[in-house]
Amino acid sequence: MASIPLTEAHAAKKGLKVAVMGAGAVGCYYGGMLARAGHEVVLIARPQHVEAIARDGLRMQTTTFDEHVRLAASSQPSAVQGAQLVLFCVKSTDTEAAGALLRPHLAPDALVLTLQNGVDNADRLRTVLTGTAVAAAVVYVAVEMAGPGHVRHHGRGELVIEPAGSRSVSSEAVAQALIAAGVPTEISGNVRGALWAKLILNCAYNAVSAIAQLPYGKTVAGEGIKDVMRDVVAECLAVAQAEGVQVAGDVDAAIRKIAETMPSQYSSTAQDLARGKRSEIDYLNGLIVKRGAALGIATPANRVLWALVKLMEGQRA
Repeated sequence: MASIPLTEAHAAKKGLKVAVMGAGAVGCYYGGMLARAGHEVVLIARPQHVEAIARDGLRMQTTTFDEHVRLAASSQPSAVQGAQLVLFCVKSTDTEAAGALLRPHLAPDALVLTLQNGVDNADRLRTVLTGTAVAAAVVYVAVEMAGPGHVRHHGRGELVIEPAGSRSVSSEAVAQALIAAGVPTEISGNVRGALWAKLILNCAYNAVSAIAQLPYGKTVAGEGIKDVMRDVVAECLAVAQAEGVQVAGDVDAAIRKIAETMPSQYSSTAQDLARGKRSEIDYLNGLIVKRGAALGIATPANRVLWALVKLMEGQRA
């Protein structure tokens, strides 16, 4: 029998049972913040992280505190059993596969919140998790894994989440729990527009940071780079307009804010290439190239960045 969906007050009083699927830097940060606030959290992560967390707790080295947070960790997707809230933090390349691993273990009234790059992960996940409540979230945080069981936070941390909750814990209850845990959170009826705004930021910064292996602050100081970024953004906006997307916020101001608030941060794409891992570039600049081709919109700046990152991926593999 499905439990009664949590109200905001109930969530605050009782606490949430939370599972984090794909607990890399983003998942460890948000899962750790919720655990630190008293919620029951299990991280589903790679074995080296699980071992370190079981031994020492999760080290959270943030801009405001440096602590070891005690919480559960497992390398098995079955650890999601009983969770009311699942933070889904896998790479965009793994969305369907990870969703299939979770499907047999999800509670019927669970809410799965996608904390991923790209604009279509929630829709893709819904095709796998039919009957499960899935909501998209937009993530603005600068974090990295500094070692096994050690997440380092460089700045920001806010979330924008999609309304949900007719048969699950509500977005309002989740937002209240996150805010109480120190995570600025808002609920938006235009999450699609917010996801596209984040996609445009990623298209402007990620590939350039990856190719140069430089943080955002040094990237934007490079000769001609701001012009390249301007071309990338113009192409992205043209594709978004053709898709009928109302991009949220002031894109130009958001572009400036990234370099100002995260000057020492390397993009996730740069981190992937540095570690010899496959990146999400197909779901960033590559998505703009693909959608642009389908709509008859030229995207040469995005195509060059996408192609160069793909070339470097092949080299490092």
